[in-house]
Amino acid sequence: MTTDKSRDDEFTEYVASRGGWLRKVAYLLCSDWHRADDLVQESITKLYANWHRAGRVENRDGYARTVLVNTFLAEQRSPWLRRWARGAEIGAEPVWTQSDPDTSLDLRQALAALPPRQRATVVLRYYCDLTIDQTADALGCSSGNVKSQTSRGLDTLRRNLTPRPTERSRA
Repeated sequence: MTTDKSRDDEFTEYVASRGGWLRKVAYLLCSDWHRADDLVQESITKLYANWHRAGRVENRDGYARTVLVNTFLAEQRSPWLRRWARGAEIGAEPVWTQSDPDTSLDLRQALAALPPRQRATVVLRYYCDLTIDQTADALGCSSGNVKSQTSRGLDTLRRNLTPRPTERSRA
């Protein structure tokens, strides 16, 4: 049995080492750095309250990621978010610098346009590199649901990222 002091130290060490990663995942889910910070803060609070459970699981990162995704999905259902999002500009800050900022911006905008469940499955499958079964466990749904949400999300991303011919190029 660990003491409260060692429990707090263990938790602090975990958050210090994985906080940046949680923030990136949160940003990919919500497309706003400030909101990502809020999601991470709320998730870390929930994680601390249930740290005794996290200590018993084999994959703490998976546990923390599940808490984060569930916090995001619960927020999406909240009437507060709908009121807040009307006046907010989504995606105002860059995630990271890449060699082609236009492509990065296009991808972030296309990802932000996905419905929350599709966005969550795409982020978990392709950013967090989870299997279908791991994603289903993280989202609390069936593997068939993960497959269909991922397929729809990828189709929408492809459609939104495919350059459309302009009137001038058709002539």
